[in-house]
Amino acid sequence: MPVANPDTYLADLCAEMRVHWPENRLVNVVCHGHSVPAGYFATPFVDSFNAYPHLLHRALKGKFPYGVINVIVTAIGGEHSVSGAERFVADVLSHQPRVVTIDYGLNDRGIGLEAAEAAWRFMIEQALAQECRVILLTPTPDSTQRISGDPEGEPLRQHAAQIRRLAGEYAVGLTDSLAAFERVVAAGGYLTNLLSWVNHPNREGHDLVANELARWFPA
Repeated sequence: MPVANPDTYLADLCAEMRVHWPENRLVNVVCHGHSVPAGYFATPFVDSFNAYPHLLHRALKGKFPYGVINVIVTAIGGEHSVSGAERFVADVLSHQPRVVTIDYGLNDRGIGLEAAEAAWRFMIEQALAQECRVILLTPTPDSTQRISGDPEGEPLRQHAAQIRRLAGEYAVGLTDSLAAFERVVAAGGYLTNLLSWVNHPNREGHDLVANELARWFPA
């Protein structure tokens, strides 16, 4: 199956967010993952207000000024998807989110594809069982690895390919962060201008991710 259509996947939710008081309702969006959504820039500095969850929140309020919208961050620096799956029900679904984003690709290189796939499947299926929409994120870059070329030779690319496959299999949303960075580099930009650390985006890099995420919330 193809990934969900960004023009329609959250269309009903976006219609709800356009409703005025007193008929409007609370909408929680949870950003789950590792250090990137947690807001780590040059470790150990945490710059939450320039990280993509906060930038997404600002974008949503610009699109839906009458909506009561929370963007809740449950990300933990250094965590991989197996640990994230273990606390998914208690830490994520307890917020009764309407949308969950999942971003573990960078750190999942340390646990391998098989363990990562099982953990991502668990989180996706738990969210869908609660009638929560899901948006998967491919990893942002690591400057020690190529972000283009043969995915067989680069763990970062292998995990990105697996995330894309899972998004298609479950027909959920996909924010292809790695592809967004690749486009900048292919157009003549420099990866170092998008990073604040070897494997953490700077504000410009987070803007790329936030803009891709915001496409899933058509105004």
